[in-house]
Amino acid sequence: MKRILFLAPLIAAILLFGSCKKVLGLFEFNVEDSQTIVIPKTVPFGQFFPLSPVAVSSSSTSTYAKNGTSADYVQDVTLDKLTLAITSPSGQNFDFLKRIDVYISTDAKGSDKVLLASLNPVPTGVSTISLTPADQKLDVFLSADSYTLTTNVEIVKPLGQDVTIRADERFKVKARKP
Repeated sequence: MKRILFLAPLIAAILLFGSCKKVLGLFEFNVEDSQTIVIPKTVPFGQFFPLSPVAVSSSSTSTYAKNGTSADYVQDVTLDKLTLAITSPSGQNFDFLKRIDVYISTDAKGSDKVLLASLNPVPTGVSTISLTPADQKLDVFLSADSYTLTTNVEIVKPLGQDVTIRADERFKVKARKP
């Protein structure tokens, strides 16, 4: 009998802890966006150079709705992953690139352009790279319907033609239940 009285609170605590973890997990999800970045063949090499900004229509609003929440209930957004893959020209790798920084901005009130991710040095011989996420709170950017990515690159050798890159972002979102 004493054994049952001792084990009952322990079992209850384990069940309670386990169920709380599941509840918290329901409101942690990812928002994934993709877009194209073009590095023109006219980019000067040997200096850090800004590319034309790219406007991104974010999938955040629809992803929030699918997860039973909205931007008003988002508590924390961070970049989980930013991958760049060369889509054209065929056979091109990142040997031409020494350094890359990607910044995020939006027209939302109170937002500034902040570093999203970077990579220095860029590895050679590969056509896909993963950038290192900056430790930034990104709630304001994914509360808007769109955001802008600005990319700065340092080219180490001239390009023979424009290079097209697909950028895939994955943001980790924590939200409250409405």
